[in-house]
Amino acid sequence: MNPTIPAATADRRIWLRVGTLLDGVTTTPRRNAHIVYDKNQILHVGENTPPSNILNPGQSEPDADLPDQTLLPGLIDAHTHLFLEGGELDPQNRAAYLKQSSKQLLDLSRPRLEKLLRLGIIACRDAGDKDSVGLALSKLCATANRPLMPYVDSPGAAIHHRGRYGSFMAEPLEDFATPHACVEARLRAGADRIKLIPTSIIDFKKGAVVSEPQMTTEEISALVAAAQSFGKQTLAHASGDTGIDHAIEGGVDTIEHGFFLRDDQLTRMRDRNIAWVPTFAPVQKQLDHADRMGHDPEVVSNLKRILDQHAATLVHACEKGVIILAGSDAGSYGVPHGLGLLYEMELIERAGLSPLAVIHSATGAPSSRLAFREKFGQIQPGFLPRFILTRHSPLETVANLRKPRLTIFDGAVFENNATLDPSGL
Repeated sequence: MNPTIPAATADRRIWLRVGTLLDGVTTTPRRNAHIVYDKNQILHVGENTPPSNILNPGQSEPDADLPDQTLLPGLIDAHTHLFLEGGELDPQNRAAYLKQSSKQLLDLSRPRLEKLLRLGIIACRDAGDKDSVGLALSKLCATANRPLMPYVDSPGAAIHHRGRYGSFMAEPLEDFATPHACVEARLRAGADRIKLIPTSIIDFKKGAVVSEPQMTTEEISALVAAAQSFGKQTLAHASGDTGIDHAIEGGVDTIEHGFFLRDDQLTRMRDRNIAWVPTFAPVQKQLDHADRMGHDPEVVSNLKRILDQHAATLVHACEKGVIILAGSDAGSYGVPHGLGLLYEMELIERAGLSPLAVIHSATGAPSSRLAFREKFGQIQPGFLPRFILTRHSPLETVANLRKPRLTIFDGAVFENNATLDPSGL
Protein backbone atom coordinates (compact mmCIF):
# COMPACT_ATOMS: atom_id res chain seq x y z
CA MET A 1 0.00 0.00 0.00
CA ASN A 2 1.20 3.48 -0.84
CA PRO A 3 1.05 6.00 2.01
CA THR A 4 -1.53 8.78 2.13
CA ILE A 5 0.06 12.14 1.37
CA PRO A 6 -2.05 15.31 1.48
CA ALA A 7 -2.00 17.63 -1.51
CA ALA A 8 0.02 20.80 -1.16
CA THR A 9 -1.36 24.17 -2.20
CA ALA A 10 0.02 27.68 -2.26
CA ASP A 11 -1.21 28.04 1.36
CA ARG A 12 -0.94 24.45 2.61
CA ARG A 13 2.59 23.23 3.20
CA ILE A 14 3.46 19.55 3.46
CA TRP A 15 6.06 18.20 5.88
CA LEU A 16 7.38 14.70 5.28
CA ARG A 17 9.96 12.67 7.15
CA VAL A 18 11.39 9.85 5.04
CA GLY A 19 13.80 7.04 5.80
CA THR A 20 15.94 7.76 2.73
CA LEU A 21 16.20 10.89 0.60
CA LEU A 22 18.11 11.00 -2.69
CA ASP A 23 18.56 14.60 -3.78
CA GLY A 24 19.77 13.80 -7.31
CA VAL A 25 23.22 15.30 -6.78
CA THR A 26 25.12 14.13 -3.70
CA THR A 27 26.75 10.71 -3.54
CA THR A 28 25.54 9.93 -0.03
CA PRO A 29 21.82 9.29 0.61
CA ARG A 30 20.28 11.26 3.45
CA ARG A 31 18.75 9.15 6.20
CA ASN A 32 15.73 10.12 8.30
CA ALA A 33 15.43 13.34 6.35
CA HIS A 34 12.80 16.06 6.54
CA ILE A 35 11.34 17.94 3.57
CA VAL A 36 8.84 20.79 3.55
CA TYR A 37 7.19 22.05 0.36
CA ASP A 38 4.15 23.83 -0.97
CA LYS A 39 2.82 23.55 -4.53
CA ASN A 40 5.36 26.06 -5.85
CA GLN A 41 8.69 25.10 -4.32
CA ILE A 42 10.70 23.09 -1.85
CA LEU A 43 11.17 25.12 1.32
CA HIS A 44 13.38 22.91 3.48
CA VAL A 45 15.50 19.75 3.18
CA GLY A 46 17.61 18.37 6.01
CA GLU A 47 18.14 15.90 8.83
CA ASN A 48 16.99 18.37 11.48
CA THR A 49 13.40 19.30 12.37
CA PRO A 50 12.28 22.17 10.10
CA PRO A 51 12.10 25.66 11.65
CA SER A 52 8.59 26.60 12.74
CA ASN A 53 8.43 29.68 10.53
CA ILE A 54 8.21 27.55 7.37
CA LEU A 55 5.57 25.16 8.74
CA ASN A 56 1.82 25.59 8.78
CA PRO A 57 0.60 27.60 11.82
CA GLY A 58 0.59 25.39 14.90
CA GLN A 59 2.11 22.38 13.14
CA SER A 60 4.43 20.30 15.36
CA GLU A 61 4.43 16.88 13.62
CA PRO A 62 5.06 15.78 10.03
CA ASP A 63 2.06 15.23 7.79
CA ALA A 64 3.52 11.76 7.20
CA ASP A 65 6.33 9.89 8.95
CA LEU A 66 7.67 7.34 6.46
CA PRO A 67 10.73 5.48 7.78
CA ASP A 68 10.47 2.73 5.14
CA GLN A 69 10.09 5.08 2.16
CA THR A 70 12.59 6.58 -0.28
CA LEU A 71 12.03 10.02 -1.79
CA LEU A 72 13.85 10.92 -5.00
CA PRO A 73 13.42 13.53 -7.74
CA GLY A 74 11.04 12.78 -10.56
CA LEU A 75 12.75 11.39 -13.66
CA ILE A 76 13.95 13.34 -16.71
CA ASP A 77 14.09 11.66 -20.12
CA ALA A 78 16.86 13.50 -21.95
CA HIS A 79 16.07 12.07 -25.41
CA THR A 80 12.52 11.44 -26.60
CA HIS A 81 10.53 11.80 -29.81
CA LEU A 82 7.07 12.70 -28.60
CA PHE A 83 5.57 12.60 -32.10
CA LEU A 84 6.27 8.85 -32.39
CA GLU A 85 4.59 5.86 -30.74
CA GLY A 86 7.34 3.54 -29.57
CA GLY A 87 5.27 0.63 -28.33
CA GLU A 88 3.91 -0.24 -31.79
CA LEU A 89 5.89 -3.19 -33.18
CA ASP A 90 4.17 -3.81 -36.50
CA PRO A 91 6.27 -2.17 -39.29
CA GLN A 92 3.23 -1.46 -41.47
CA ASN A 93 1.40 0.22 -38.62
CA ARG A 94 4.48 2.31 -37.82
CA ALA A 95 4.78 3.41 -41.44
CA ALA A 96 1.07 4.29 -41.58
CA TYR A 97 1.36 6.24 -38.33
CA LEU A 98 3.96 8.59 -39.85
CA LYS A 99 1.70 9.37 -42.82
CA GLN A 100 -0.79 11.16 -40.58
CA SER A 101 -1.10 14.94 -40.50
CA SER A 102 0.76 17.09 -38.00
CA LYS A 103 -2.51 17.74 -36.18
CA GLN A 104 -3.25 14.03 -35.93
CA LEU A 105 0.25 13.34 -34.58
CA LEU A 106 -0.18 16.10 -32.00
CA ASP A 107 -3.61 14.81 -30.97
CA LEU A 108 -2.10 11.34 -30.44
CA SER A 109 0.86 12.68 -28.45
CA ARG A 110 -1.12 14.69 -25.89
CA PRO A 111 -2.75 11.73 -24.07
CA ARG A 112 0.75 10.35 -23.40
CA LEU A 113 1.64 13.23 -21.14
CA GLU A 114 -0.46 12.45 -18.09
CA LYS A 115 0.59 8.79 -18.35
CA LEU A 116 4.20 9.93 -18.21
CA LEU A 117 3.54 11.85 -15.00
CA ARG A 118 1.97 8.82 -13.38
CA LEU A 119 5.10 6.85 -14.27
CA GLY A 120 7.23 9.43 -12.48
CA ILE A 121 8.55 11.11 -15.64
CA ILE A 122 8.43 14.82 -14.87
CA ALA A 123 10.32 16.18 -17.88
CA CYS A 124 11.17 15.30 -21.47
CA ARG A 125 13.81 16.85 -23.69
CA ASP A 126 12.31 16.19 -27.09
CA ALA A 127 14.89 15.35 -29.75
CA GLY A 128 13.15 16.71 -32.81
CA ASP A 129 10.40 16.29 -35.37
CA LYS A 130 9.55 18.14 -38.57
CA ASP A 131 5.81 18.11 -37.79
CA SER A 132 6.19 20.61 -34.91
CA VAL A 133 4.61 18.25 -32.38
CA GLY A 134 7.40 18.80 -29.86
CA LEU A 135 7.23 22.55 -30.40
CA ALA A 136 3.49 22.58 -29.81
CA LEU A 137 3.89 20.62 -26.58
CA SER A 138 6.73 22.88 -25.45
CA LYS A 139 4.59 25.96 -26.06
CA LEU A 140 1.67 24.33 -24.24
CA CYS A 141 3.97 23.60 -21.31
CA ALA A 142 4.86 27.29 -21.09
CA THR A 143 1.26 28.55 -20.97
CA ALA A 144 -0.47 29.87 -17.88
CA ASN A 145 -3.28 27.31 -18.29
CA ARG A 146 -0.88 24.39 -18.71
CA PRO A 147 -2.67 21.04 -18.49
CA LEU A 148 -1.43 18.15 -16.38
CA MET A 149 1.80 17.28 -18.19
CA PRO A 150 5.54 16.95 -17.66
CA TYR A 151 7.86 19.75 -18.63
CA VAL A 152 8.66 19.53 -22.35
CA ASP A 153 11.17 21.39 -24.45
CA SER A 154 11.96 20.79 -28.10
CA PRO A 155 14.33 21.78 -30.91
CA GLY A 156 11.54 21.55 -33.48
CA ALA A 157 12.90 20.15 -36.72
CA ALA A 158 16.46 18.84 -36.46
CA ILE A 159 19.03 20.10 -38.97
CA HIS A 160 20.52 17.72 -41.56
CA HIS A 161 21.74 17.74 -45.16
CA ARG A 162 19.22 17.14 -47.91
CA GLY A 163 19.19 13.52 -49.04
CA ARG A 164 21.00 12.25 -45.96
CA TYR A 165 19.71 10.43 -42.87
CA GLY A 166 17.08 12.14 -40.73
CA SER A 167 14.44 13.39 -43.16
CA PHE A 168 11.62 11.97 -40.99
CA MET A 169 12.53 14.37 -38.16
CA ALA A 170 14.66 17.06 -39.81
CA GLU A 171 14.68 19.79 -42.42
CA PRO A 172 17.78 20.52 -44.52
CA LEU A 173 20.45 23.10 -43.93
CA GLU A 174 20.32 23.80 -47.66
CA ASP A 175 16.99 25.61 -47.22
CA PHE A 176 18.94 28.59 -45.81
CA ALA A 177 21.72 30.83 -47.08
CA THR A 178 23.85 30.42 -43.95
CA PRO A 179 24.02 28.24 -40.82
CA HIS A 180 23.13 31.32 -38.76
CA ALA A 181 19.98 31.91 -40.81
CA CYS A 182 19.00 28.25 -40.35
CA VAL A 183 19.40 28.43 -36.57
CA GLU A 184 17.62 31.78 -36.37
CA ALA A 185 14.63 30.34 -38.26
CA ARG A 186 14.41 27.42 -35.85
CA LEU A 187 14.43 29.78 -32.90
CA ARG A 188 11.80 32.05 -34.45
CA ALA A 189 9.61 28.94 -34.72
CA GLY A 190 9.99 28.47 -30.98
CA ALA A 191 12.87 25.99 -30.62
CA ASP A 192 14.25 25.66 -27.10
CA ARG A 193 17.57 24.28 -28.36
CA ILE A 194 19.13 23.17 -31.66
CA LYS A 195 19.34 19.53 -32.81
CA LEU A 196 22.01 18.56 -35.35
CA ILE A 197 22.37 15.30 -37.29
CA PRO A 198 26.08 15.08 -38.17
CA THR A 199 26.11 11.31 -38.87
CA SER A 200 24.05 8.45 -40.18
CA ILE A 201 22.96 5.40 -38.14
CA ILE A 202 24.46 1.99 -37.49
CA ASP A 203 24.35 -0.59 -40.29
CA PHE A 204 23.51 -3.64 -38.18
CA LYS A 205 24.41 -6.03 -41.02
CA LYS A 206 27.95 -4.66 -41.06
CA GLY A 207 28.05 -3.83 -37.37
CA ALA A 208 29.34 -0.30 -37.96
CA VAL A 209 28.45 3.18 -39.17
CA VAL A 210 29.50 2.86 -42.80
CA SER A 211 28.28 6.20 -44.23
CA GLU A 212 30.58 9.18 -44.17
CA PRO A 213 29.59 11.93 -41.72
CA GLN A 214 27.09 14.35 -43.21
CA MET A 215 28.47 17.42 -41.44
CA THR A 216 32.00 18.73 -41.24
CA THR A 217 33.54 20.13 -38.10
CA GLU A 218 33.34 23.60 -39.66
CA GLU A 219 29.60 23.29 -40.35
CA ILE A 220 28.92 22.09 -36.83
CA SER A 221 31.05 24.90 -35.38
CA ALA A 222 29.08 27.47 -37.35
CA LEU A 223 25.72 26.04 -36.21
CA VAL A 224 26.90 25.82 -32.60
CA ALA A 225 28.20 29.41 -32.68
CA ALA A 226 24.87 30.58 -34.06
CA ALA A 227 22.97 28.76 -31.31
CA GLN A 228 25.30 30.16 -28.66
CA SER A 229 24.77 33.68 -29.98
CA PHE A 230 21.11 33.24 -29.00
CA GLY A 231 21.98 31.58 -25.67
CA LYS A 232 20.85 28.11 -26.79
CA GLN A 233 22.36 24.65 -26.37
CA THR A 234 22.95 22.08 -29.11
CA LEU A 235 22.45 18.31 -29.17
CA ALA A 236 24.00 16.13 -31.84
CA HIS A 237 22.90 12.73 -33.14
CA ALA A 238 26.34 11.17 -33.56
CA SER A 239 27.59 7.59 -33.93
CA GLY A 240 30.81 6.40 -35.53
CA ASP A 241 34.09 7.78 -34.31
CA THR A 242 34.77 10.14 -37.24
CA GLY A 243 31.38 11.83 -37.02
CA ILE A 244 31.61 11.97 -33.24
CA ASP A 245 34.97 13.69 -33.64
CA HIS A 246 33.35 16.36 -35.81
CA ALA A 247 30.65 16.92 -33.18
CA ILE A 248 33.12 17.18 -30.30
CA GLU A 249 35.43 19.55 -32.16
CA GLY A 250 32.39 21.52 -33.28
CA GLY A 251 31.58 22.22 -29.63
CA VAL A 252 28.13 20.69 -29.17
CA ASP A 253 26.63 20.43 -25.68
CA THR A 254 25.59 16.77 -25.83
CA ILE A 255 26.42 13.70 -27.87
CA GLU A 256 23.31 11.60 -28.50
CA HIS A 257 23.79 7.83 -28.95
CA GLY A 258 27.59 7.95 -29.28
CA PHE A 259 28.12 4.38 -30.45
CA PHE A 260 31.81 3.57 -31.13
CA LEU A 261 33.18 6.38 -28.95
CA ARG A 262 36.97 6.24 -28.49
CA ASP A 263 38.87 6.71 -25.25
CA ASP A 264 40.47 9.99 -26.35
CA GLN A 265 37.04 11.32 -27.28
CA LEU A 266 35.75 10.58 -23.79
CA THR A 267 38.64 12.59 -22.37
CA ARG A 268 37.86 15.57 -24.59
CA MET A 269 34.16 15.35 -23.74
CA ARG A 270 34.97 15.46 -20.04
CA ASP A 271 37.37 18.36 -20.45
CA ARG A 272 34.89 20.34 -22.58
CA ASN A 273 31.85 19.58 -20.41
CA ILE A 274 30.12 17.71 -23.26
CA ALA A 275 27.54 15.31 -21.87
CA TRP A 276 26.73 11.88 -23.31
CA VAL A 277 23.25 10.39 -23.78
CA PRO A 278 24.04 6.72 -24.60
CA THR A 279 20.50 5.49 -25.56
CA PHE A 280 20.96 1.74 -25.13
CA ALA A 281 17.25 1.01 -25.43
CA PRO A 282 16.62 1.30 -29.20
CA VAL A 283 19.56 -0.98 -30.04
CA GLN A 284 18.73 -3.40 -27.23
CA LYS A 285 15.17 -3.60 -28.58
CA GLN A 286 16.55 -4.66 -31.96
CA LEU A 287 18.08 -7.61 -30.12
CA ASP A 288 15.03 -8.23 -27.93
CA HIS A 289 12.83 -8.44 -31.04
CA ALA A 290 15.39 -10.00 -33.38
CA ASP A 291 13.00 -12.73 -34.54
CA ARG A 292 10.20 -10.28 -35.27
CA MET A 293 12.66 -8.00 -37.10
CA GLY A 294 13.98 -10.92 -39.15
CA HIS A 295 17.59 -10.40 -38.03
CA ASP A 296 19.89 -13.23 -39.06
CA PRO A 297 22.61 -14.70 -36.77
CA GLU A 298 25.23 -12.29 -38.13
CA VAL A 299 23.13 -9.26 -37.21
CA VAL A 300 22.33 -10.72 -33.78
CA SER A 301 26.05 -11.26 -33.19
CA ASN A 302 26.77 -7.67 -34.24
CA LEU A 303 24.06 -6.30 -31.96
CA LYS A 304 25.49 -8.17 -28.97
CA ARG A 305 29.00 -6.96 -29.75
CA ILE A 306 27.88 -3.34 -30.19
CA LEU A 307 25.94 -3.36 -26.93
CA ASP A 308 28.79 -4.99 -25.00
CA GLN A 309 31.23 -2.41 -26.35
CA HIS A 310 28.82 0.41 -25.54
CA ALA A 311 28.46 -0.85 -21.95
CA ALA A 312 32.23 -1.01 -21.48
CA THR A 313 32.59 2.50 -22.90
CA LEU A 314 29.91 3.79 -20.53
CA VAL A 315 31.73 2.43 -17.49
CA HIS A 316 34.97 3.95 -18.73
CA ALA A 317 33.23 7.29 -19.34
CA CYS A 318 31.98 7.35 -15.76
CA GLU A 319 35.43 6.52 -14.43
CA LYS A 320 36.79 9.48 -16.41
CA GLY A 321 34.09 11.84 -15.15
CA VAL A 322 32.05 12.32 -18.32
CA ILE A 323 28.54 13.62 -17.60
CA ILE A 324 26.04 10.84 -18.34
CA LEU A 325 22.40 11.66 -19.08
CA ALA A 326 19.68 9.01 -19.32
CA GLY A 327 17.66 9.24 -22.52
CA SER A 328 15.48 6.48 -23.88
CA ASP A 329 15.06 7.56 -27.54
CA ALA A 330 11.38 6.85 -26.85
CA GLY A 331 9.35 6.56 -30.02
CA SER A 332 11.99 4.34 -31.59
CA TYR A 333 10.98 0.79 -32.45
CA GLY A 334 9.92 -1.01 -29.27
CA VAL A 335 10.73 1.91 -26.95
CA PRO A 336 7.48 3.29 -25.47
CA HIS A 337 7.46 6.66 -23.77
CA GLY A 338 7.96 6.52 -20.01
CA LEU A 339 8.39 2.78 -19.83
CA GLY A 340 11.31 3.16 -22.21
CA LEU A 341 13.14 5.42 -19.76
CA LEU A 342 12.69 2.89 -16.96
CA TYR A 343 14.13 0.25 -19.31
CA GLU A 344 17.01 2.54 -20.33
CA MET A 345 17.90 3.06 -16.66
CA GLU A 346 17.87 -0.70 -16.10
CA LEU A 347 20.19 -1.14 -19.09
CA ILE A 348 22.58 1.51 -17.75
CA GLU A 349 22.64 -0.33 -14.43
CA ARG A 350 23.20 -3.63 -16.26
CA ALA A 351 26.15 -2.01 -18.05
CA GLY A 352 27.87 -1.53 -14.71
CA LEU A 353 26.80 1.74 -13.11
CA SER A 354 25.57 1.83 -9.53
CA PRO A 355 21.85 2.44 -8.97
CA LEU A 356 22.65 5.83 -7.42
CA ALA A 357 24.71 6.84 -10.48
CA VAL A 358 21.84 5.77 -12.73
CA ILE A 359 19.38 7.84 -10.69
CA HIS A 360 21.67 10.85 -10.96
CA SER A 361 21.77 10.40 -14.75
CA ALA A 362 17.99 10.82 -14.86
CA THR A 363 17.65 13.57 -12.24
CA GLY A 364 20.40 15.90 -11.05
CA ALA A 365 22.73 15.50 -14.03
CA PRO A 366 20.25 16.67 -16.70
CA SER A 367 18.88 19.24 -14.26
CA SER A 368 22.36 20.73 -13.89
CA ARG A 369 23.56 20.44 -17.51
CA LEU A 370 20.62 21.07 -19.82
CA ALA A 371 19.54 24.62 -18.90
CA PHE A 372 15.83 23.92 -18.62
CA ARG A 373 13.42 26.83 -18.15
CA GLU A 374 12.19 25.39 -14.84
CA LYS A 375 14.04 24.11 -11.77
CA PHE A 376 13.41 20.41 -11.20
CA GLY A 377 15.36 17.17 -10.97
CA GLN A 378 16.90 17.94 -7.58
CA ILE A 379 15.51 17.92 -4.06
CA GLN A 380 16.89 21.23 -2.92
CA PRO A 381 15.26 24.40 -1.53
CA GLY A 382 13.93 26.55 -4.35
CA PHE A 383 13.33 23.65 -6.74
CA LEU A 384 9.87 22.60 -7.83
CA PRO A 385 8.22 19.84 -5.75
CA ARG A 386 8.31 17.00 -8.30
CA PHE A 387 9.21 13.68 -6.66
CA ILE A 388 8.81 9.92 -6.58
CA LEU A 389 8.01 8.28 -3.24
CA THR A 390 8.45 4.50 -2.95
CA ARG A 391 8.95 1.80 -0.32
CA HIS A 392 10.83 -0.30 -2.90
CA SER A 393 14.36 1.03 -2.62
CA PRO A 394 15.85 2.05 -5.98
CA LEU A 395 19.27 1.86 -4.31
CA GLU A 396 18.90 -1.94 -4.44
CA THR A 397 18.09 -1.77 -8.16
CA VAL A 398 16.48 0.87 -10.34
CA ALA A 399 14.10 -1.86 -11.54
CA ASN A 400 12.25 -1.17 -8.28
CA LEU A 401 10.99 2.04 -9.90
CA ARG A 402 8.54 -0.15 -11.81
CA LYS A 403 6.87 -1.18 -8.55
CA PRO A 404 3.98 0.69 -6.85
CA ARG A 405 4.94 4.26 -6.02
CA LEU A 406 3.62 7.78 -5.74
CA THR A 407 4.41 10.73 -7.99
CA ILE A 408 4.16 14.15 -6.36
CA PHE A 409 3.97 16.91 -8.96
CA ASP A 410 3.56 20.55 -7.92
CA GLY A 411 1.67 19.51 -4.83
CA ALA A 412 -0.68 17.00 -6.47
CA VAL A 413 -0.27 13.30 -5.61
CA PHE A 414 -0.67 10.49 -8.15
CA GLU A 415 -0.67 6.79 -7.41
CA ASN A 416 0.91 4.23 -9.72
CA ASN A 417 0.29 0.60 -8.84
CA ALA A 418 1.92 -0.76 -12.01
CA THR A 419 -1.44 -1.14 -13.77
CA LEU A 420 -1.02 1.79 -16.15
CA ASP A 421 -2.38 1.13 -19.65
CA PRO A 422 0.71 1.31 -21.92
CA SER A 423 -1.28 1.69 -25.16
CA GLY A 424 -0.40 4.76 -27.16
CA LEU A 425 3.03 5.19 -25.57
